[in-house]
Amino acid sequence: MAQSKGSGLDREARSGLAMVSPTLIYGMLLLAAPLATVLIYSVLTGGGGTVTWDFTWDNYVTVWTGDVYRAIMLRSLTVAFGVTLVTVLIAYPIAYFVSFHVEPSKKSLWLFLITIPFWTSYLIRVFLWKVILGYNGVINSGLMSVGIIDEPLQWINYNVGALITTLAHAYAPFAILPIFVALEKIDRSLLEAGQDLGESKLRTFWRVTLPLSMPGVIAAVLIVFIPTIGDYVTPDLIGGGRLPMIANMMEVQMLKINNRALGSAIAVSAMIIVALIAVAFVLMNRRFLRGPK
Repeated sequence: MAQSKGSGLDREARSGLAMVSPTLIYGMLLLAAPLATVLIYSVLTGGGGTVTWDFTWDNYVTVWTGDVYRAIMLRSLTVAFGVTLVTVLIAYPIAYFVSFHVEPSKKSLWLFLITIPFWTSYLIRVFLWKVILGYNGVINSGLMSVGIIDEPLQWINYNVGALITTLAHAYAPFAILPIFVALEKIDRSLLEAGQDLGESKLRTFWRVTLPLSMPGVIAAVLIVFIPTIGDYVTPDLIGGGRLPMIANMMEVQMLKINNRALGSAIAVSAMIIVALIAVAFVLMNRRFLRGPK
């Protein structure tokens, strides 16, 4: 009887493994294999378009001690933090308005409207900001036509502020949706109880609504911060190639200089930094992620 039961469990285990195997293999090929390749390349000797199987830490030494690489990484982190801050500050009021002030029957319509930017290519949206902020763009042409300025403003383009503006617009829908979901989960009776106890609407928001919505804010922060630091299209178009970020340096090493070993070391270093920042942020806010007791 025990043997029969054990055989049944073995059959169930094999059946479950057979069902999971295709997905596991698919994930390994798409995720694990490329990551493993980058890790291996990062500790090999490269240069001149070739990679030799000689183990070395020189690539990491170059990345972590080179002034150029550190400056570009610092700029990338600055832009990513700036974009994340601006995006969340824009997204939270929109999500709050849709959740608390829009009729339930119309919320789907508002969410539909929020996703409209996804209908166009990301590249087109970035290029449109170049047209808006350009030397002869919409803003300069408009200001000159009404006589506010005599010559085009040069400081509104090809700078960090232009990068942050463009990326914040591009990633705003990604931040609105998780914050909206977190706000929708809040029990409205808690807000009513706070006001019944004499709290003002502002204090009720600060002490009840905001803490309970923090899981959505944290999700929005991570969703925006992680891809922003790896963006390379926007620095090329909006920055005019003058403000390269860490992804642009990877592209140069991988595709132009053809130093795959050093490019891989840059990629791994960026992944480590981003992972540490993300984990530290989540740990600092774990009480919000756990939700109310």
